[in-house]
Amino acid sequence: MIKQARALGTLAVLALAAGAVPAGAQDGDFTPPRATQYAEVTAWPDFTGVWNPDWSILFGRNGRVPPSPVLTPDAQAALEAFQEQQAREGVDQFLQVNCIPPGMPGIMRQPYPIEFLYSPGRVTIFAETYSQARRIYVDPGRQLPEDPDPLFNGTSVGFWEDDTLVVDTVGFNPFVTFMAGVTPSEDMRIHEHFWLDEEGVLWLETTITDPAVLAEPFVQTLAYRREPDWEIREYVCAENNRLVDDENGANVDLGLDEGDDPFGPPVDEDAPED
Repeated sequence: MIKQARALGTLAVLALAAGAVPAGAQDGDFTPPRATQYAEVTAWPDFTGVWNPDWSILFGRNGRVPPSPVLTPDAQAALEAFQEQQAREGVDQFLQVNCIPPGMPGIMRQPYPIEFLYSPGRVTIFAETYSQARRIYVDPGRQLPEDPDPLFNGTSVGFWEDDTLVVDTVGFNPFVTFMAGVTPSEDMRIHEHFWLDEEGVLWLETTITDPAVLAEPFVQTLAYRREPDWEIREYVCAENNRLVDDENGANVDLGLDEGDDPFGPPVDEDAPED
């Protein structure tokens, strides 16, 4: 009898579910299922997968000379003062030692792979460097914030123009720079175009504008090759890193003494033996 009651209850629930109508469905006012949301995603150009920078296309035998930004007089003077200090004191490794990520646009031109992930209303670029993620919002009607938060990768809003992804990014952390010795202002804006050519190369053209620092827009071009067999590796930079300067020159010390187990507690040489 118990089994029969359970069976009848199950049939009743299934019948109710089959006849149920979502609220507002009769008016056409209801949230479409996830499959419908992803239908638009599958129509986008296929940038998905892991890509590695291909410097040979840009700077190989038949490549081009890397561009240099044209700075305002004040920014040029600051750059020259930075270079003179660097010549006297050596390269400042404060950012690297403190695990401070490069932010935009530097995150896109590191010698490490990137991965594109698609979801409704968003293109996510995952960079192996510092395990950073860029979220590019492409949902219709999305606008750039008027008062953006200062983020390392900024706030990115884009749209598809035929087969090209067009992106604008604003709002950067004060540590972010596009060139050592050049400090951008709060008005820096980054404009990007991503597209695939006939040979399967993913191109990225980046235009940086900053009237207080740049005398003219600074344009850079990058190229990536898809690596179908690659996976993004874990990149960790938070292991008690410390800058040291000894007979071997400047280096990063993880705080381990000789004989320490990097996966265990430090060895205390003064502790009594058992």
